[in-house]
Amino acid sequence: MTSDTPLERHRSLRRAALLTAGLGAAHAVLLLLSYALLSGVPEPDSSDAEIVAFYSSSDRRLLVLVGLYLMPFAGIAFLWFIVALRTWIAHSVARENALISNVQLVSGIVFIALFFAGAGATATLATSVEFADAQIDPVTARQFPQYGNSLLFVFAMRMAAMFVITTSKIGRSAGILPRWFTWTGFGVGLFLLLSVSFYPALVVVFPVWLLMLSGLLLLRARRIPVDAALTRVQPR
Repeated sequence: MTSDTPLERHRSLRRAALLTAGLGAAHAVLLLLSYALLSGVPEPDSSDAEIVAFYSSSDRRLLVLVGLYLMPFAGIAFLWFIVALRTWIAHSVARENALISNVQLVSGIVFIALFFAGAGATATLATSVEFADAQIDPVTARQFPQYGNSLLFVFAMRMAAMFVITTSKIGRSAGILPRWFTWTGFGVGLFLLLSVSFYPALVVVFPVWLLMLSGLLLLRARRIPVDAALTRVQPR
C-alpha cells in the first residue's frame, strides 16, 4: 500500500476546494429556485374560490411539482458540499475539533431532511390532484402548506443556524475564512436561531450566506497553486 505524495495531496486539496465552492453555490441557487416555486401555493387566508382556482390549473400545479422535484437536487448538492468542505478542512488543519465538526455534519443533514419534509407537505395537494385526481379540499390546502412552513421556519432554520455557526468556527480555525466573515456568520446564525417569524424572506438568509461563503472559498481555492508545494495561505 502506497501513500500519496505531497504533490498529490496538494492537488487533492485544490480539487476539494474548487468542488466545495461550486457545490455550495449550486445548492444555494437550487434551494432558492425550488422554494420560490413551492411558495406559490395559496396562503392560508386565501378564499376557497382562490384555492380551488389555483389547484384546478394544470400550469400552476406544474410549477409546484417542478419546485418539488428540484428540491432533491438541492439536497444532493448540499450533501456533497458538506463532504467536500470537510475534506478540505481535514487537509488544512493538523487536528480537528471533533465536537464542532460532528455538530456541523449532523445539523447539515437534519436541515436538508426537514427541508425535504416541508417541501413534501407543501406540495401534497398539488401531487394528489395531479397524480391521483383527488378532490380539491380547501381545508387540506391550507393545513399542509402551514405544516410545511412549521417544519421550515421553526425547525429547519434552527438547524441552518447551527450549521452556519459551526462552519464559521471551523473555517476560521482552519484559516480558510477571514475574520470579518466569521463574525458575520455568528451574527447570521444567531439571527436564524432566535427568529420567530414565518416571513418567507427569512428563507433567503441561509442561501445568501452560503453564496457569500462559496465566493470566498472560490477565491481562496484559486490562490492554491496547482503544482507548488503545499503552503498555508492566510485569508485576507
